[in-house]
Amino acid sequence: MIFLTILFLNSYSQKFKIIEPQVNNYTIKENHYPNCVFYEIFVQSFYDTNNDGIGDVNGIIKKLDYLSNLGIQAVWLMPVNPSPSYHKYDITDYCDIHPDYGTIEDFKTLVKEAHKRDIKIIIDLVVNHTSSNHPWFVEASKSDDNKYRGYYVWSSNKANISKEPYHWHYLKDSLGNELKDEKYYGFFWHGMPDLNYDCKELRKEIINIGKFWLNDINIDGFRLDAVRFFYPEEELQKNCSWWQQFRKEMDNAKPNFFMVGEVWGEDTIVAPFLTKGIHAGFNFDLSYAIIDAVNKQVDNGLVNRLIAIRNLYKSYEPDFNDAIFLTNHDQDRVMSVLSNDVDKAKVAASLLLTLPGSPFIYYGEEIGMRGKKPDEFIREPMIWDYDSTDKGQTYWKKPQYSTSKTIVPVSLQLNDENSIFYHYKKLIGFRKKSKAMTFGDIKPTEIKNIDVISFYREFGNESLLVICNVSKHETIINLSKVASEYNKLVFLTNGYVKITDNKIVVPACASLIFKK
Repeated sequence: MIFLTILFLNSYSQKFKIIEPQVNNYTIKENHYPNCVFYEIFVQSFYDTNNDGIGDVNGIIKKLDYLSNLGIQAVWLMPVNPSPSYHKYDITDYCDIHPDYGTIEDFKTLVKEAHKRDIKIIIDLVVNHTSSNHPWFVEASKSDDNKYRGYYVWSSNKANISKEPYHWHYLKDSLGNELKDEKYYGFFWHGMPDLNYDCKELRKEIINIGKFWLNDINIDGFRLDAVRFFYPEEELQKNCSWWQQFRKEMDNAKPNFFMVGEVWGEDTIVAPFLTKGIHAGFNFDLSYAIIDAVNKQVDNGLVNRLIAIRNLYKSYEPDFNDAIFLTNHDQDRVMSVLSNDVDKAKVAASLLLTLPGSPFIYYGEEIGMRGKKPDEFIREPMIWDYDSTDKGQTYWKKPQYSTSKTIVPVSLQLNDENSIFYHYKKLIGFRKKSKAMTFGDIKPTEIKNIDVISFYREFGNESLLVICNVSKHETIINLSKVASEYNKLVFLTNGYVKITDNKIVVPACASLIFKK
């Protein structure tokens, strides 16, 4: 189906502007989960409904229509469990909700309301480690023969400990005095003791926790934290075997569930985890390549690099999924990395949302939120309106980068055709209506132009040509014989496009999509 005005290449020069579709009227006829657009939310910063300055589950419910309007098909919630830290990556109870966020009943309501809108819900499952305040660790610390002692990793072997001195920690009493000679392993921090996956009872606990969320709460999957650190790097096969076991157990509980893993590293590190294990790993290589191309404003070989990555993944798992993104909650926000340049941010979004995979958008990215480390400043409150006009505005953290003075709020971007929000919405709307964009693979084109990143997306009888001008000036594309077969312009992000004999004049920072 063609959604925009159809333009044919003619033998004389023409100047066209796309007549935009009424994207507000888009409806999701089929949710191609997990081949869909995800949205990552830090609940603490999103929307507050009880006036304590902290976002909550009911705030997510209230903003589901906003997400639906944007075109979001699935939501990833950063940790929602009880925890002593603001970020909640050190969990004390895996089967409950942090009281700041609400109750487990609130969460069940969220899942029901999201599903009514064809929006899936996945949660952060942080089971590489627990909080040192978790009842398991509290009990494990009491004696060597405690039931929970085997849930964690302990050692008194000085040679073993000396290999990773910063990851081994002494137990301490209330005064901070070190206890015993034995240390416990905590890769990230002494407040996050690692779990021992050689312990069968621990594995059963984690499997039951997964089933609880899939079956009792009816969520749709998990984002898995620190996937590569469950065993030492030299024990890769044991690590992968655990994820294969976990996937098999979860498949039995809920066949259509999805799990995406944080395997922070190059494609060669991600690939082994895909073999009957995690469904997808976040594609860090691609995120770096997109930002590099946009910052340098040149074709940096991104397409060929992505094709090589996908071929590698396919060699490990023919049915692999790919989780693509720009930046996330652990990285400086993409807008700041792009020097707060709106045009560059739009180009980055255009690439993200036309490449193959399941795109993940970090909350606020669609309105150009800024942020640089330390972590609290890349997780600042979502900007809904100017100042305190919106009572749901969170204020748990005084923002340094994303304020009502630096960011145009959601309220003003919603109906502004030139806004970043509208740009994201148009791209998502087109992607959702195209099987080639949703399911299609990627192929390189014959177009040679340093200003342009171009590629084919194909699925079934639908074939698309995507041309993205990453430069800040107008550029001329000389179409090859093959590319000239794509003679129907079905999408244009901005401005006008001039077309003449096998030549296209592409506006600065614009993306075009042609169909055969």
